[in-house]
Amino acid sequence: MAVALADLSSGQHVEVAGAIVRLVDPVPRGHKFALAPIGQGDAVLRYGEQIGLATRQIETGEHVHSHNLKTALSGEVSYASFDRKHDEGVGDAPLGTWLGYRRDDGRYATRNEIWVLPTVGCVSPLVEMVAREASAMHAGHVDGIVGFGHPHGCSQLGDDLSGTRAVLAALCDNPNAGAVVLVGLGCESNQLDQLVEAVPERSRAKLRTMRAQEVGDEREALHSLIAQLVDEIGRQSRVEAPASALCVGLKCGGSDALSGLTANPLLGRFSNRVDASDGRLILTEIPEIFGAERALFARSDTPEILASAGALLNRFKRYFLEQGQPVSENPSPGNIAGGITTLEEKSLGAVQKAGQARLSDVIDYGGVASKPGVTLLEAPGNDAVSSTALAAAGATMILFTTGRGTPLGFPVPTVKVSSNSQLANNKSGWIDFDAGRMLAEDPDAVADDFAAYLLEVASGKETSAERSGQRVISIWKRGVTL
Repeated sequence: MAVALADLSSGQHVEVAGAIVRLVDPVPRGHKFALAPIGQGDAVLRYGEQIGLATRQIETGEHVHSHNLKTALSGEVSYASFDRKHDEGVGDAPLGTWLGYRRDDGRYATRNEIWVLPTVGCVSPLVEMVAREASAMHAGHVDGIVGFGHPHGCSQLGDDLSGTRAVLAALCDNPNAGAVVLVGLGCESNQLDQLVEAVPERSRAKLRTMRAQEVGDEREALHSLIAQLVDEIGRQSRVEAPASALCVGLKCGGSDALSGLTANPLLGRFSNRVDASDGRLILTEIPEIFGAERALFARSDTPEILASAGALLNRFKRYFLEQGQPVSENPSPGNIAGGITTLEEKSLGAVQKAGQARLSDVIDYGGVASKPGVTLLEAPGNDAVSSTALAAAGATMILFTTGRGTPLGFPVPTVKVSSNSQLANNKSGWIDFDAGRMLAEDPDAVADDFAAYLLEVASGKETSAERSGQRVISIWKRGVTL
């Protein structure tokens, strides 16, 4: 198949790899058309892998999409037979140094901020309001003061409550949070003392706590705590940091058919260099690995990592199946409109964000990435939920590719990378880097520009989402509500 880079008309003749193809159907930009006949039931290939099966005979020049192509995904898969590659890496040059904040535990941060986190949704409006006021009052003294509201923390049971507590505790541990104020109500399920106990020991000294039911004027008390923390961490300065200190989250959302051709491979090039520098990369969106496992799992460091990764994917498939849902209920309507037909196609484009970096670890939701290479993190594909999980896992910067665009940002600097130049031009207030350049310029030069820009962001250059104040968290809710 080929992918149209512009809208093409029925009857139009196009040249592809030296051959002339007459189009049978109109083909929208980003959509696929057949370069050779495909029989009913035959595998349809893209990225050198199967993206589904033809539901009928497809002739040369026909539009290939949901009307004649279906997923081949079903239930769980045995990953025991997946072969691991035993190579010595891809030979990419390590990255240079950057300017970060060195924490007492030896980690480096890309920002020096105060985060205000509620234990429960009842105090979320208070947290967000006071953080906005304090940000204006203390502007210039720290990189930011941000309140991250959420609706959870009460009327939850068992693993669901534990998941909420784990991800909030892990957010407290993120190096970009130079200090954290945990705000409770007092009577919630997610009790403040238990949450503090869940925070890693290395980060407890930076915590301050307040129960709104136990103070007179909760706004005044919260402002006082924030002011104390501004005095404590506002004197910190950036120092030279090694590339090995980078911890980068990888994310895609609102993808189109070009995401797997431009933006995600561009992230892959950067991921290779982070890996070559012994830095950490975090990959999540587990449902968007279904159908592309072989490309990722082949790079497992050990048989045990391969087994853990396979178990995670099958566990996630059961999560769908036990709810009576198919594992292939993806792509989204926006993905389909942009030219992505099946989950296999979406996944094969998505896993390119990790390049050829080694798969070195697998962690549960709320876990923290600790090993160089790629850590596979348990979380769904939802933009806000998975990006929050990336920040909780220790990412101090998130690279977010998109073909259709979104303004949303998350706790750590979120770099929006467009798959096409039209989006970058139309939404300059959303997009930080135009990967559409990969189609018109020397890809090596674009990749070098991208790496240089990302080191600037790590060193303090604001992203579009930071400038517009678009920063949220979202917690994965999986259980019953009382």
